[in-house]
Amino acid sequence: GHGVVPSTECSVGEVLDMGYVMARDTVTATVQIKNTSSMTLLFSAQLESLSPTRDRDRQKIPSFLTSSLQRTEIVGTQNYNGFSVFRVSPTEGKIEAGMSQDFVVTFSPDHESLYYSDRLKVLLFGKHTAHEIQLKGAARDHIMFVEGGVPLDVPVESLAVTSPVAPQQALEKGKVPALSLLLLLEFVEGSAEPARAEITVGAIQSPQLAAKKAVEFSLDSGPELRRAGFELDGTKGALERGQLRRIGVSWVPPADLQTSDPPLVSALLTVKGDITECYRVLLMARVVSAA
Repeated sequence: GHGVVPSTECSVGEVLDMGYVMARDTVTATVQIKNTSSMTLLFSAQLESLSPTRDRDRQKIPSFLTSSLQRTEIVGTQNYNGFSVFRVSPTEGKIEAGMSQDFVVTFSPDHESLYYSDRLKVLLFGKHTAHEIQLKGAARDHIMFVEGGVPLDVPVESLAVTSPVAPQQALEKGKVPALSLLLLLEFVEGSAEPARAEITVGAIQSPQLAAKKAVEFSLDSGPELRRAGFELDGTKGALERGQLRRIGVSWVPPADLQTSDPPLVSALLTVKGDITECYRVLLMARVVSAA
């Protein structure tokens, strides 16, 4: 006789990003795996957060105490309520030769966080790893979000549940304290193309929101941005639920640029939805030599 090697194809790549949802909402996505071999395959689907060795792995130093270079955690933020933030169905079964199996991945975050993550592993015959998919998602308490640049916050939550008192006092006034974003633009020496970066403003699609409530945004910049060589595009706009808008930033070094002192200027991004959020956008630029 001769052996048969099981082979499969997956409809998604290494990462399945569930995007932004409202906290306490539920969204689903479908992953399809096709059996491309000539034999019936027995499968099981496992989440890393439910791994039997996870308790042992968690005895190490908490990841928020280690440097970002040492962080290799796959399982990110989890729900406070004890239920898994990601679920997958079915967890076991068989795929006949030439047939496909749909896996439904459910994302149900119970609080605001940008760092929900887990890993879905599909095993064949209980031991052969056919596919590993990183699951990611973010949840917000408000209908808008802003993405882009270098994150300036801590990418892993501590074990403490923070008190909602201070944010609540700020919300009563309709504004929350300013958040920060850093955009780093690198201009290649001698290039005809400017350095570019962008910020994305989005409005979350949610069944919690009855009306098509618009989100408005504006990026206010002073004359020092233009003097430093920065150009902005799409600085104002409005969007409805489920829409995205991009703010473009480009930079060409001005003739009087001191390379030893790269420009660092800031602009204020105001986003109005169910509350008003202000972002201090830091723009840093530098000239790099061509490789």
